[in-house]
Amino acid sequence: MSEFVSLLAEQFALFMRYRKACMRWNDSSYGANLKIFDKYCFNNFPSESVLTQEMVNSWCRQRETESNNSCVSRIYVIVSLVKFLRERNLTDISTPPIPVASKRTYIPHHFTNEELRLFFDACDNYKPYAPNNTWQMNIKYTLPAFFRLLYSTGLRTTEARLLRKTDVDLTTGVINIVNTKGYVQHFAVMHDSMAALMVEYDTVIETLYPGRMYFFPNGKTGFKSRSWVRVQFHNMWKQVSDLPATAYELRHHYAIENINKLVNSGMSFKDSLTYLSKSMGHVSVDITAKYYYSLAPVMADIIREQSESGFNELIPEVQF
Repeated sequence: MSEFVSLLAEQFALFMRYRKACMRWNDSSYGANLKIFDKYCFNNFPSESVLTQEMVNSWCRQRETESNNSCVSRIYVIVSLVKFLRERNLTDISTPPIPVASKRTYIPHHFTNEELRLFFDACDNYKPYAPNNTWQMNIKYTLPAFFRLLYSTGLRTTEARLLRKTDVDLTTGVINIVNTKGYVQHFAVMHDSMAALMVEYDTVIETLYPGRMYFFPNGKTGFKSRSWVRVQFHNMWKQVSDLPATAYELRHHYAIENINKLVNSGMSFKDSLTYLSKSMGHVSVDITAKYYYSLAPVMADIIREQSESGFNELIPEVQF
C-alpha cells in the first residue's frame, strides 16, 4: 500500500525509491515535506494525475511568514523531484526558483570544561521513572553513550542517529559513516575510552532489543528521531545552564578544540587540518577552515603568519 494519497503517488514513490537507492534520502526532511506536498495535491488538485506547473509553483511560492532558509528547506525536495522527472522526460515543467539562503549569524555556544562535566554527570545520573519500562531504560543507557560519541568524534547528530549496528566496528573502534550530509561517506576512529563505553552500551542495549538494526535504537528496527535528540539534550542541558545550546554544538566544540591543538602537534598544520576535515566528513579542507575560522582563535594567527609577509610585499605599508 502506497504511503502517498494523491493521484501522483506512483511518481512520488518512484522518486523516493530512486533517492533511497542512491542513499540520498532523509525521511525527517525529504520524506516529511514530500508527504505534505502529496496531501496538498490531493486536497487542491484531486483529479490531476500528472504534475503540473501550477501545482509546483503554488506550493513552492515563498510564504509571507517564511524566511528564505525555511522556504528552501520546505521546497527543496519538490525542486529535486522536478529535476528527477525532467531528466527522465516524464515532465516538461520548469524547475521552480529557489530563494537565496540567508547567511546564518548565530554563534554556537562554546562549552566550558565545567559545563561539559556537569552535562555528562546529568546524562550519567538520569533516573528512569519506570525501571521496568524498556523505553525508559533505553534512554538511561543511551544518553551517556550517544552524547559522548558526538563530543569525542565530532559526528553530526543525524550521522549518529542513523548508525546501523554493522557500521560500528567495536573491535577496531572504526565507525563507517554512510548516512551523512552531502552523502560523503567517511570514517571516524573512536578514542579507546569511547570504544570501551560503546562496547558496554552495545552489550546492555542488546538485552533490550535483541538483533536490533540501528546502534542507537528506537525499537528493534527504528532509530532515534531528531526530536528525541533535541528533547533529551535540552533536558540534560537545563540542569547545567540557562544559556542556549544544542546537541550539534558538540560537533563545533570538537572541531574548535582540535584546531586549537594542531599547532606544534608534530605534523604540518595543513596535513593535520586535512585529517580533521576528512574525519568530520567535509568535502574539502577549505570548508573546514571556512566554517571554523571565526570560532577558533588559532586560525587567525596561522593565516596571518602564512600570508602577512606576502601581503606586505604586494601592498607595502604607507609611510606618513
